Amino acid sequence: MILLNVPRTRRRRLGVAAAAGGLLAALLTAAPAAAIPDPGDAPPASKEMSKSAQAEAREAIAQGEIPAQDEVVHSANIRHVAHVPKDALPGTNSDLAFQGRYAFAGNYDGFTVYDISNPKSPKTVSQVLCPGSQNDISVSGDLLFLSTDSSRSDDSCNSTTQPVTEKSSWEGMKVFDISDKRNPRYVAAVETACGSHTHTLVPEGKNVYLYVSSYSPNAAYPDCQPPHDGISVIKVPRKAPHKAAVVGFPVLFPGEGPDGGGNPGGPTNPGVSKTTGCHDITVLPSKDLAAGACMGDGILFSIKNPERPKVIDRVQDNVNFAFWHSATFNQKADKIVFTDELGGGGAATCNAEIGPNRGANGIYDVVGKGDRSKLVFRSYYKIPRHQADTENCVAHNGSLIPVKGKDIMVQAWYQGGVSVWDFTNSSKPKEIAYFERGPLSTDQLVTGGSWSAYYYNGYIYSNDIAKGFDVLKIDDRRTDPARGVHVRELNVQTQPDYFD
Repeated sequence: MILLNVPRTRRRRLGVAAAAGGLLAALLTAAPAAAIPDPGDAPPASKEMSKSAQAEAREAIAQGEIPAQDEVVHSANIRHVAHVPKDALPGTNSDLAFQGRYAFAGNYDGFTVYDISNPKSPKTVSQVLCPGSQNDISVSGDLLFLSTDSSRSDDSCNSTTQPVTEKSSWEGMKVFDISDKRNPRYVAAVETACGSHTHTLVPEGKNVYLYVSSYSPNAAYPDCQPPHDGISVIKVPRKAPHKAAVVGFPVLFPGEGPDGGGNPGGPTNPGVSKTTGCHDITVLPSKDLAAGACMGDGILFSIKNPERPKVIDRVQDNVNFAFWHSATFNQKADKIVFTDELGGGGAATCNAEIGPNRGANGIYDVVGKGDRSKLVFRSYYKIPRHQADTENCVAHNGSLIPVKGKDIMVQAWYQGGVSVWDFTNSSKPKEIAYFERGPLSTDQLVTGGSWSAYYYNGYIYSNDIAKGFDVLKIDDRRTDPARGVHVRELNVQTQPDYFD
């Protein structure tokens, strides 16, 4: 293990070999994260790299410009306190949720429950086999929710993949009773149009609402017809989850024609995804607000009526954003960080050839009040360390670190690792800590790295696609005040009001 006090600065030419191979041109037409139809639940196939890219990666390791293969490195203010390797679920690790002394980790093959009462020694409590990518996960009280975005033969945990063109195929939301963490019990399923790539909890008293994000309709798909220009809303009675049902499909992008009124994508906007739904939504219930990352559009909307969300403002970035992937409010709700998943999460975009703006976060100020609020772009943020062309790397899932009066975020970057950064000044974001591993391979682009990195009650938890579950501890005067802030439950896409 190597501790580094400052970011490496010699890695500025990584990716030059890719320029000759036309990587940037390929990324401009690359597809976003797999949605419908899904090729199955196996991890993405590795891609053999050119000899020049292989040589460049090995030379960068030899010169100390990047970590050695699978080597752990981090800034001096972060400690790697625990690691739990993958066990019974070999699929792709995905999102995380938290409740009390438990962490819940999604995996394309199901989910794992960890006891994190001692963060330095997490224990596996149970593992549930229930295949269905991407098994985006959240918890509320005694209920756990899983998103299924691959076409299945039925809604059971014994289902197999089946063509999306068959009417009998199933995709949507699964509901589990987790009152007994050692024995989660499958209690309900709700089919949704185009499946459920991700979902967001909107808790409201006796009910839980789920905003289901999905996309990529096709006239040949019986249950995923265009225009798919909104989200499915599911209502789940807490005491009777078996009665969960879709209660609406609010249209967020009204417009004429078969595709609705979202971003048309190419050829009008080359390199930008056409908006046919949303990828992810984050809600801030204390402010009755939500932010949607919707393929070619970013939106701000009101959720005063959770069954009928209302769009307040909408923005596009047709120069540097390829695929609006996720959103995070700051605590005051006067800023939103949108992420761009350039290359769909399976490409090397953290190199010199791609540059600092593409595949980055976009930081927007929320200017004005109520329904007159506007999103105003301020700056981009991308990790300052170049990665090898054998490392998939792009902005991914993160959360606030609750420091009053400051805007600090921890974020996953796949094989770019975990970055802690400060955006208190919207126009001048800066990294203050990081953790990463060296490339999984110097010969092939193998998909791996941190899918989700979240701060929960004093520690940072990361779900690594290929390696497993990591626990980090940050010791820094800028983040130390967060140690005194604890929450009972955390679903990052349902942001708590830490200081209310």
